[in-house]
Amino acid sequence: MRIISYNVNGIRAAIKKGFIEWLKTDPADIVCIQEVKAQETDIDRTAIESAGYRPYFFLAQKKGYSGVGILSKIEPNNVEFGHGKEQSDFEGRILRADFGEITLISAYFPSGTTGEIRQAYKYVWLDEFLDYLNELKKPRRKLIVCGDYNIAHKEIDIHNPVSNKKTSGFLPEERAWFDKFLSNGFTDSFRYLNKDPHHYSWWSVMRPTTRLENKGWRIDYVTVTDNLADQIREVKIFPEVKHSDHCPVFLNINF
Repeated sequence: MRIISYNVNGIRAAIKKGFIEWLKTDPADIVCIQEVKAQETDIDRTAIESAGYRPYFFLAQKKGYSGVGILSKIEPNNVEFGHGKEQSDFEGRILRADFGEITLISAYFPSGTTGEIRQAYKYVWLDEFLDYLNELKKPRRKLIVCGDYNIAHKEIDIHNPVSNKKTSGFLPEERAWFDKFLSNGFTDSFRYLNKDPHHYSWWSVMRPTTRLENKGWRIDYVTVTDNLADQIREVKIFPEVKHSDHCPVFLNINF
């Protein structure tokens, strides 16, 4: 199964930049997307289906904000929208699809860059999400969690760790949560096979040259429960794919 996680930063904008044409190249069996930024009537489902994917979305109630999706060439046995937490579900942050014994989640973690209130909510959300995963693992032992985590985990995952040590997305508390998350039975699939530096999935649009210079952050992940780690076959990041300020991250896993 080939899986991609991709923050498209607005599906309508991404489509104008060639997102559908890219889907038609068969980049993966399943493409999990985040930050859809659309309402149901805004999404061209026919175009997505023409590329061979069944689209599933869980969208924010606020227009032009958040939202997640799963585009799949494989029909899931079950799809669940949200995880029962009012604020998170209002913002359209979690979508689950079951494929046999495998459960796949597309998640858009909150950002704390707009101030203290949202940073505080981010910490609440992180704890709620980990509790949700730990409960889900009891009946569904094999999980794959795709998403924009909005956290660069280690210094290797960010271009300039020193100057960003007090920046949301690289705060000690956020990185400590990521440590706790992995210690609860999850594996960072990219780092499982690739220990090299200078691999990033997001570049600031405040300075247009940062992507060209590869001065970015790795904040998009496909993590798997530890019981799937030895089935990881290939991992990649595709910075050359440019429909967004993020790029796709890829996992090929053998079931």
